[in-house]
Formats: sequence, C-alpha cells, structure tokens
Amino acid sequence: MEYNFFATISRMKYIERWALMRNSRSENLSEHSLEVAMIAHALCTIGNVRYNRNLDASRAALIGLYHDASEIITGDMPTPVKYVNEHLKDAYKEVERMAEFKLLERLPSDLRAEYESILKKSADADENELYMRRLVKAADKLSAYIKCIEEENSGNREFRTAKDTISAALDTLASELPEVEDFMKEFLPPYGRTLDELSK
Repeated sequence: MEYNFFATISRMKYIERWALMRNSRSENLSEHSLEVAMIAHALCTIGNVRYNRNLDASRAALIGLYHDASEIITGDMPTPVKYVNEHLKDAYKEVERMAEFKLLERLPSDLRAEYESILKKSADADENELYMRRLVKAADKLSAYIKCIEEENSGNREFRTAKDTISAALDTLASELPEVEDFMKEFLPPYGRTLDELSK
C-alpha cells in the first residue's frame, strides 16, 4: 500500500507566508520551518549549557520542522485574522487539529504515534517537554521578527507594524525565558547585515 504523508509534507515549499503583505522577497513554509528548527535547537542548547536545563534540542528542532505542517492543508492564516477574536481563534485551532489528523492518516498505522508526538503536545507531557515546546513557539516568533528585519532593510515599510507587534511579544517572552533574552542580545543584531559585513 502507498502512503502520501511525505509527498504532502514536501508541498510546504508551495505555501507562501505573509499573504496579506507586500514582500520584497517571498518566504515559503519550508524556509520558515527550517529557520524555526535551527533557532529552537539553539534556544534549547542555550538552556542546557547556561541554565542547567535538560532539554532535548534535537527534538525541538524536529518539532520546529513540523510545527506548521497543518498549513499544507489550511494555508497560512494571517495572524491579524486568526486572532481577531476568541471565537475565530478557537475555530481556527479546531481546523488546525483536523488538518493534523488528516496528515497523520496519510501514514501507515504503525508510524502514526511517532509523528503524532511531534505534531501534537501530549496530554501527559512533562515539564521539560512543555518548556521545550515554549521555546519552539519563541523560535517561531523570532523567525517572524527576522523576516520583518529583512523586509525593513530592503526598504519595505509594509512590515513596520508587524515588527513592532512581534517585538513587544518577544520582550514578554524574553522576560519569562532567559534563552530568548540571550538569543535576542547575542544573535539578533547581525541579522540584516550584508555578507561582507558578516565576514568581517
């Protein structure tokens, strides 16, 4: 029997993000997911090395790779629409859950539990797992902020409001998650620099 889970996942490269915004360079879901995975891994590594946590950085990267997989089915719902009110937010969460279920159905039954543990937070997740998933969400915000920096540096003012909103959210996260604060202080400033500037 054939299963089309991975063929479906490979379509992430066709899902464009920031659909309501004028982009100087388009960003697809594959690019975003890779960046989230790398940042999530870094945040967990910072947590382990500097804050004596016991986080699975490789698992965080894996969750980051799949964190928006449901958007292959739903498309990228713009944040201002998704969070306009609680009713719409809850409805969209249900649509996301249904999309995740549809994706899991595209796997052989003996593999589903493994991928379900990646796509969905377990009801009996321990403290480390919950903290690690918070860092993946923070990585998602950081990736969005980096996109805003890149657009701003290309002369596109379209992302100005999004940048301010995401910056405020990151400040809140940084006050709760020291790994995020460290990343913002040490790794965010070089984003947007030219290759020559980065090479110095």
